[in-house]
Amino acid sequence: MVELKNVDVHYKDGGKGGVDALHNVNIRINDGEFVFVVGNSGAGKSTLLKLLTRELTPTNGRVFVNGYNLSKIKKRKLPYFRRSVGMIFQDFRLIPDMTVYENVAFVLRVIDKSNKYIRQRVPYVLNLVRLADKAKVKPTQLSGGEQQRVAIARAFAIDPGLIIADEPTGNIDPALSYEMVELLKDINKCGTTVIMVTHEHDLVQYFGGRIINLSSGSVAFDDYIEGEEDEDEGE
Repeated sequence: MVELKNVDVHYKDGGKGGVDALHNVNIRINDGEFVFVVGNSGAGKSTLLKLLTRELTPTNGRVFVNGYNLSKIKKRKLPYFRRSVGMIFQDFRLIPDMTVYENVAFVLRVIDKSNKYIRQRVPYVLNLVRLADKAKVKPTQLSGGEQQRVAIARAFAIDPGLIIADEPTGNIDPALSYEMVELLKDINKCGTTVIMVTHEHDLVQYFGGRIINLSSGSVAFDDYIEGEEDEDEGE
């Protein structure tokens, strides 16, 4: 579960009073939900993500993610918390001199998974993202869409309770953006909570579901909408 209670984030600005990046934000996301977070530049999306990954603590209020109180978490517990969250970045962040298989296996080695587990888990997640035939290929030999699928596989490999996707369609062909969301939806069906930050309103309108719209640091909208995908299926 993800929950923000009465959260404020105030950035100091050289003695000029500072900036309220988030103001009185209250959000609750239950286990297994898929949520789009939208908002214009400066709305507070990046600050929200930094709170959820504990790169930042709130000025006021409390933040809970996967059973951890991030406002009070001890430093020695941070590595364990971060193992419960899979991150997908806009710029992929793959290791160029490693193969696709090695990029995914690397995150499992970091958290001390056994070689046996790695040999089972990596092929499973690569098959899920339809890249089993690219296991021995290096990222530079892949298209942007394929690289993003490797990034999704890597995030899912650790079997996280939560996946946060930060503009995952920003650096790929627009025609592939729908495929990326479908892939995240498939992972969500496995029980993983997914929070996807995006500026692509066409995607949000097509898929629908729960939408959280941030505006000037506050929650302007938090509700479910019917997507065009649902309308197409109903015809």
